[in-house]
Amino acid sequence: MMEQGIADRRTYGAGDTIFREGDRGEGIFLVEKGSVEAGAAEAAVGRITPANQPVEADLAIEAATEDVALKERIFQSLDEAAGEGAILASNTSSIPITRLAAVTSRPERVVGMHFMNPVPLMPLVELIRGIDTADETAAYVRAAAERMGKTVAEAHDHPGFISNRILVPMINEAVYCLMEGVGDRDSIDTVMRLGMNHPMGPLRLADLIGLDTCLAIMEVLHHGLGDDKYRPCPLLRSYVQAGRLGRKSGRGFYDYGN
Repeated sequence: MMEQGIADRRTYGAGDTIFREGDRGEGIFLVEKGSVEAGAAEAAVGRITPANQPVEADLAIEAATEDVALKERIFQSLDEAAGEGAILASNTSSIPITRLAAVTSRPERVVGMHFMNPVPLMPLVELIRGIDTADETAAYVRAAAERMGKTVAEAHDHPGFISNRILVPMINEAVYCLMEGVGDRDSIDTVMRLGMNHPMGPLRLADLIGLDTCLAIMEVLHHGLGDDKYRPCPLLRSYVQAGRLGRKSGRGFYDYGN
């Protein structure tokens, strides 16, 4: 889970963490991968406090699904609960930060903090300033990310930012290639892995991200930029409607059955 990974990463370099949803097993994953010593993982997990409702915090990071209305509700709740000086960050992968900041009383203290998935293994955090984000807010979040061991790249507040403005349209085009018979699933992924030196083909990557997330990002790009080159592929939409969401549902472009 993205939110679980963020919570655990924060404990390794940035102090105590209150985690609203999910369990606390990411540290075990890190140990099994050899990324973290067992003692450090146990100490980190011990600094995570589950909570059912938003509470006061210096930095609150929202990591809900890519649903604008849901994120706006969460930001309104965080604005009320997090404390007057708290910074509110969103892990959104496409939704404009300015829009989320507008539902709060502190737009200067709202910022984008886009982690890459899986959080424990991917070294990047994309930092996005809204139109009113203060320099002090951006500096605080940059420092927090660096304490987690992340490299920070700053993007302007446009739909999709840098990462998904480039990545998800490529995935969408791969789905068009599949739909139009340009190549089969395995050929499309093999070309991109062996021909372009990508570690994972775009269709398998879509399964990892979640096809519903890919569709939501394409819809944000299409609506926000108004260009039909960002139109979601009908096959992608059909898979989502069928509940074939990728790894998390057990089936997407690939089958992950037990």
